Amino acid sequence: MRPDHLKMREVALIYLDRSGGLQKFVDDCKRYNDLKQSYAVYRFIISVNPSDIAELDATLGNHILHKPMKAAQIFQSVCFIAIKTLSLIEQLETEAQINIVLKPTHLPPLSSYILRLREFPLDYISQRFYMSEGIVIGMGTVTKYTQGARFLCSEETCPFSEGFKYIRVHTPGATESATVRSDFVCSLCASPLREDLKFRVLGDKQIVEMIDAKALTAFQGYSNNEPYFRIQSFTVFLRDELSNRMKIGSRYRFIGIPACVQSCSQVTVCIEVNSIQLYSPEGTSCIGDNFKYLLSLTSSSCWRFTAILANIFASQVVPPGTYNTLKLAILLSLVQTCDTDSETANYLDLLIVTSDTLIADRILNYSVSLVARGIRHPTSSDIFPTVSKDKHGTGTASIQACSALLAKGGICFIGNLLSHKKDKLELLQSVLESRTTTVFIPGKKYGEDVDHQVILPIQTSFWSFVDEESSKKYVQKDNTPIGKLDFRSISANLIDAFGLLIHCSDLSTQPALPLVDHIMTKAIDPEQVPYTICQQFTTHDYEQFILFAKNLQVELSSEAERLIHGYYLASRRVRTDSIHGSKLSTSALKSLVSLSEAHAKLSLRQKVLEEDALIAVLLFESSLILKHGTSVFCVALNAVFPFDLSDENSLQQRDVYLMQCHHQLLQFIATYGPGTHATSTEE
Repeated sequence: MRPDHLKMREVALIYLDRSGGLQKFVDDCKRYNDLKQSYAVYRFIISVNPSDIAELDATLGNHILHKPMKAAQIFQSVCFIAIKTLSLIEQLETEAQINIVLKPTHLPPLSSYILRLREFPLDYISQRFYMSEGIVIGMGTVTKYTQGARFLCSEETCPFSEGFKYIRVHTPGATESATVRSDFVCSLCASPLREDLKFRVLGDKQIVEMIDAKALTAFQGYSNNEPYFRIQSFTVFLRDELSNRMKIGSRYRFIGIPACVQSCSQVTVCIEVNSIQLYSPEGTSCIGDNFKYLLSLTSSSCWRFTAILANIFASQVVPPGTYNTLKLAILLSLVQTCDTDSETANYLDLLIVTSDTLIADRILNYSVSLVARGIRHPTSSDIFPTVSKDKHGTGTASIQACSALLAKGGICFIGNLLSHKKDKLELLQSVLESRTTTVFIPGKKYGEDVDHQVILPIQTSFWSFVDEESSKKYVQKDNTPIGKLDFRSISANLIDAFGLLIHCSDLSTQPALPLVDHIMTKAIDPEQVPYTICQQFTTHDYEQFILFAKNLQVELSSEAERLIHGYYLASRRVRTDSIHGSKLSTSALKSLVSLSEAHAKLSLRQKVLEEDALIAVLLFESSLILKHGTSVFCVALNAVFPFDLSDENSLQQRDVYLMQCHHQLLQFIATYGPGTHATSTEE
């Protein structure tokens, strides 16, 4: 034996002993031995830390990083000697029966260990570990593959017609035919080899399609990035214990071994995944100095900071002061997005009704790109997951993510609601109500014995708009409640499923001339900055601000909680009829809490105050008026922005108006919500 190989074996044994891997290996052997069954292949997973091994022996450390197959053979020899010396598995006969899977804990943080598909084919011969990351856009069902097989010589007089001389195991990047084939021959007598089928070892395999996270910018409505580029998905294979470890729509960072697989005349780059980690953003976000200065200037009021934010928001596409209520709702929805894979996250869905859909579309288009997972849904494709045949020739089903899952943890902007067919709108309503969608997979079509369903969580907020005129029929109803919008072509249940209904009336609070001037200026020179405020609060500043605000952990104060519950109980009482019961949906309370928390986050507070709850109530009550008509708690549709915010005096007027609304709300609760204890603070 070569001296360097002997030394690497010694180092491997020392590392296993020091890291606790040896004890884990002994425990795994006991489980095999207790089964009292002979296997063709005994599979062991060994976790290795490349840094620690490199300190013990640089050669072995280099093998693990750059020659993992040879490194696995070193550990295979060590494990075989350990089994024979300690009599750990009585049934084991040859070293070839041991299948070692090395799982590095990490790779060096160097650019040469990051997989770049445009560079990889230039060096596809070296099968080594790379780091990569991506978003799952397609996922196949779990199927079986041959993990290991035993072959015997067909010549009965040959010594290799029995025993475990010919053992074949799966290697990263290999196809099924590389493990099990009918043209293998005996190395001793050249007779054909036959497989001993009762010793075939099967494992689980799952094919996953992924894309680079940067490719999502192609699905956003508005972007300042470079011109368009080609989106190239890549295939990863999950095997055995890694099957079903990925969720469709989620973003992962993983370590794997890439390989080129040839199918007919097509060559595909695939990655055999070795370890998986859910992606978490690195670093901390911060807010700009201009936002900090604005916060200090408005510290005397709990409402002014968010009012000014909404007033100047999206000044790159519309003049300041345009549709302030809509822009505030958008900001509240943006800060309620969640990067983590949380099933308890709150979502704020928006349905905008306007007679000027072009302006609403422009604002929403701009806003959806302010979060990393903001998706502008193309009308020609599906919103929710679909099923198709796996393109790798397995014949199994593959679930495709579509827009809703690509926007996981962000915003899915589906455009004009009336541009979708009735069956799609019914599905949308079901998803908004349950936050799940069910994918049906017919068994006969995809090579399975039975049909089955896959339930997928939809963790995204939905935005949509509708033309006020096209949503009506020409015949007017005489009994439409005061304040209610007259929808004829949209289901009332679908409208209720949206958390917030915003009505953008004509530009009544400001003349149309500034908007026309803005459009003409941008048409003449698209690169021109139309307002000074755009230089002080840029799109990037808002991106950083939203990223910071949405990660704030907020707590509901007892005062805000009493106000929300009091309004909810009183509203249920006054919005109830003998036929249909309460007009408040069961999710109303959750929507009120979500709105209050969002306003606190937008105000950069960690405690939800009564002032936050008041804004939530006013927005929600305005939405109820549009859906069901006005009630005893009579508020104006523009209650959140009753004046143009042009100077300090207008901000002061707004504060006085909101305090009056607060007093009116307390009276409403005291009258129609007995048992609640909302109290007003005397000044």
